[in-house]
Amino acid sequence: MRTVIQRVSQASVTVDGTTCAAIGPGLLVLLGIEDSDTIEDIAWLSKKIVQLRIFNDEEDVMNRSLLETGGDLILVSQFTLHAATKKGNRPSYIKASKPEIAVPLYEKMITQLEADLGKKIGTGIFGADMKVSLLNDGPVTIFMDTKQKE
Repeated sequence: MRTVIQRVSQASVTVDGTTCAAIGPGLLVLLGIEDSDTIEDIAWLSKKIVQLRIFNDEEDVMNRSLLETGGDLILVSQFTLHAATKKGNRPSYIKASKPEIAVPLYEKMITQLEADLGKKIGTGIFGADMKVSLLNDGPVTIFMDTKQKE
């Protein structure tokens, strides 16, 4: 699994003119899924996301997690995170999972994040043409890949 995690002042996801999710301060997480991803990847990644110390404390130092701040989270599926760009100018998405594999893992990730965060999260609609709006705070943007646990 690959993620782009963005600390936001606000974010929203809209599909066909209807807002699916909107948050104030928190995280917007873009998630790419590949066939080799597992339940263990979901558990590891979810815990990392909610415990990342990327929110400022009273001394303006990034020392607090989403759990500590009580912020919200939006999770958006994004197969383009698995784009291969080595050859030519047209990205290949062959590593990105097809919906029959990705949807169940995406839904398990939602369930895991809600359990780890202790509240509902916002989501986009898997496979839809989504319009994502955000005000990146910092900016703070972090990339993580469960295949490169460093």
